[in-house]
Amino acid sequence: MIRRIASQLLRGVLILFVAVWLVALRPQSLGGSALYVVVRGDSMLPTYQSGDLVVARSESSYAPGDIVAYRVPSDEFGAGRIVIHRISGTGTGNGFVVQGDHNPSPDPWSPRASDIAGRAWLVAPGLGRAVAFIHQPVVAGSLAAGLAVMVLLGRRPRTRVSAARSKGSHRRLEL
Repeated sequence: MIRRIASQLLRGVLILFVAVWLVALRPQSLGGSALYVVVRGDSMLPTYQSGDLVVARSESSYAPGDIVAYRVPSDEFGAGRIVIHRISGTGTGNGFVVQGDHNPSPDPWSPRASDIAGRAWLVAPGLGRAVAFIHQPVVAGSLAAGLAVMVLLGRRPRTRVSAARSKGSHRRLEL
């Protein structure tokens, strides 16, 4: 009885976790609104430390004071690189002035709203180090190989039932 309740409770928690992930934490690469950014460097001190994992979510609009993750515009040096900094104002044209909290001057780029991937929503201090470690090719390959070995070794061997038993035949005891 207790096992059944525990099993149902675990199933409910798992369903809840999957629902929250689908709605709020699904990455943009899978059609969601979340972007996972590992902070590198000290440009956002004291707000974020190097190695923090920041979850940014796409919004309909952004304003000065928002911490945003943006892609360096395609026509600029470093195009496509993701930077997480604070919007400090609006620039000329459609771009924003962005600057790290610890930086003395604004970024050389003026990202447009279309370049912004999302506004900082959640932070997991230090978790970015583990994510960066797992993304190293040797580590990721080792984890995949270990998982494959676990799956292969974890399978239960099939037991063969003799044909006579499976057909229900019986031995007669003769006297």
